[in-house]
Amino acid sequence: MKPFTYERPKDVTSALAMMAEVPGARFLAGGTNLVDLMKLQIEQPTQLVDVSRLPLGEIEETPGGGLRLGAVTTNSQVAADLRVRARYPALAQAILSGASGQLRNKATTAGNLLQRTRCAYFYDTTKPCNKRQPGAGCAAIGGIYANTAVFGASEACIATHPSDMAVAMSALDAQVEIASQDGQSRSLALEDLHRLPGETPHIETNLQPGEMITAVVLPPPAPGGQIYRKARERASYAFAIGSVAVVGGRVALGAVAHKPWRAKVAEQALAGGASPAEAMAAEMAGAQADGHNDFKLKLMARLGAACLTTTGAGDDQ
Repeated sequence: MKPFTYERPKDVTSALAMMAEVPGARFLAGGTNLVDLMKLQIEQPTQLVDVSRLPLGEIEETPGGGLRLGAVTTNSQVAADLRVRARYPALAQAILSGASGQLRNKATTAGNLLQRTRCAYFYDTTKPCNKRQPGAGCAAIGGIYANTAVFGASEACIATHPSDMAVAMSALDAQVEIASQDGQSRSLALEDLHRLPGETPHIETNLQPGEMITAVVLPPPAPGGQIYRKARERASYAFAIGSVAVVGGRVALGAVAHKPWRAKVAEQALAGGASPAEAMAAEMAGAQADGHNDFKLKLMARLGAACLTTTGAGDDQ
């Protein structure tokens, strides 16, 4: 492991200042992804700014009837909250389908959103990877790896985003609160937080240098049923090979793109009176598989249709 310094700020302003003072500094919260990457020397921060003890660990009601999740609320804390379970069951289901209980006790809301891909070639430092080293190439293209993107991929990267929680938050129309070093704050739709790879897959989000996520805001629950369902290669402690979140008439897909994939084509088809199967067929018609991941086309069509049927989405059309 490379040497680094460690700082524990007392507030958000101090945390942002510490990040600005040392090039190559990184925020540390639960550390469930960053520390692993440091051990492999994929991440080599010069300084860790520990934000885990900042006053960002509360779940609060918003004036409009939603919830505000502080950036360092743990996954276990969010999933166990009675308000989340009653009003946002898809989010609780998504969180509980991820990792293990021990990891959920440490992993944080902001950290979960910002975790990096689990692409096998990203983790194998003997292979070229444009996310790890821009311009090196993508070993996954033409490689032997099935859990790759079928939407939004590019010639530079075909990796997928690993978060379960982010998929549910996308379907919930969540907003991300962001603070910057100049004292300003802004809000960004979660759907716009993550980027597609294009030619710069190493730039994974639309956060600007020096910015920090301080909270995620959930709007009041949308009418209709909610569900999160995940397909994986073993019963527990495995990343998705495909997942679906349905909230009313909104649909988001996981493990199919560089970011949580909002299924806008399916949503429009449902609004136009299509059946769940027809809506998902329309969405998956725009997918592109490369042989190893062909199974995702049928998997996602069937999984999505099952979720839409279960929640009754489209029944009122």
